[in-house]
Amino acid sequence: MAAPGGARRQPLLLLLLAGLVHSASAVFVVKDGSGTACIMANFSAGFFTNYDTKSGSKNVTFDLPSNAEVLNSSSCGKENVSDSSLVIAFGKGNTLTLSFTRNATRYSVQMMHFVYNLSDTQFFPNASSKDVKTVTSATDIMADINKKYRCVSSNQIHMNSVTVTFQDTTIQAYLSNNTFSKEETHCAQDEHSPTVPPTPPHPSPTLAPESPSVYKYNVSGANGTCLLANMGLQLNITYEKKDSTTVTGVFNINPNKTLASGSCTAQKVTLELWSENSTFLAFQFGMNASSSRFFLQGIQFNRTLPDAKTPTFQAANDSLRALQATMGNSYKCNAEEHIQVTKAFSLNVFQVWVQAFQVEGDKFGSVEECQLDENNMLIPIAVGGALAGLVLIVLIAYLIGRKRSHAGYQTI
Repeated sequence: MAAPGGARRQPLLLLLLAGLVHSASAVFVVKDGSGTACIMANFSAGFFTNYDTKSGSKNVTFDLPSNAEVLNSSSCGKENVSDSSLVIAFGKGNTLTLSFTRNATRYSVQMMHFVYNLSDTQFFPNASSKDVKTVTSATDIMADINKKYRCVSSNQIHMNSVTVTFQDTTIQAYLSNNTFSKEETHCAQDEHSPTVPPTPPHPSPTLAPESPSVYKYNVSGANGTCLLANMGLQLNITYEKKDSTTVTGVFNINPNKTLASGSCTAQKVTLELWSENSTFLAFQFGMNASSSRFFLQGIQFNRTLPDAKTPTFQAANDSLRALQATMGNSYKCNAEEHIQVTKAFSLNVFQVWVQAFQVEGDKFGSVEECQLDENNMLIPIAVGGALAGLVLIVLIAYLIGRKRSHAGYQTI
């Protein structure tokens, strides 16, 4: 019977530049008592979570550090056929565990566990709690027996308040030849977005995706709800690709793959969204006490662009004056709104309905329509008025003409 043996982490010097956003990829190896590898994993990973500090809720993002190590508690399972596990440790008591299971034809990472220590100030500075927390989730990581799992695209695993984003991932469990197999099973993300698409001599324009899904977001604080927002979000990003061509990418925010959080203060309301491809989008609402109005004051945005010359795209603007309404009322716009954040980044907002600060009973207040909707209403009114005027002119002309025709005859 094979017993858990030495577990080693072997850096891949040739892959130091493989991680586009996260720390450089590394191979993590689990071996049995005889020194034979049963699990190998090569990936870079980024973590997102939020925690409480004395000054309020704080979001934190960090990469799996280069000094992460495989623990001896990792296991090959019984005779390399039963459940096995890869346990990676970093910092002060933080561990990421991949638990594998298999059947006759396939194996999978059945569960993923992340244990994080809020007393580790390197990753959780100024945390008000010193607790050790554990989050768990099933995953979609699976492959055929004797094949490696391969996923170049980003793959996010949501575990309650923690999101782990894997990139450029190769994993294989229940190894038969002490190394990665030459055959591979591709992840669904790569199948939908080919790893190496054909590059035309002259890049064609980016096609806009369909309208994004509308989703209801809310933010609550100590005094109850401070933000209600229904909206669909679409990103417009202009960037330079690795081949030095400039393109504009259009991407939708998928609410089903988005983690939302936020915070409330007397003068500021923040909604923060963490989505696919390490996308971070934050909305900051401010207020004008003298005019008793709230408005979208700032937007902060970060996203991973694997094909860009500079993979991490960032944009921010804290001097906006969008989505305005009177305090206690809500702002609504059925028409698509375009918010220009920076020269290279803008946001399309679909069917927005938002209210910040004074939210009573978790319901929207009286609606203030946007100018675009009012203009859209004026068009049919103007057309209808013009048609009515035309009908009236024709009717008057007809009556005048009829009167003149009768005047040309005399009674005998």
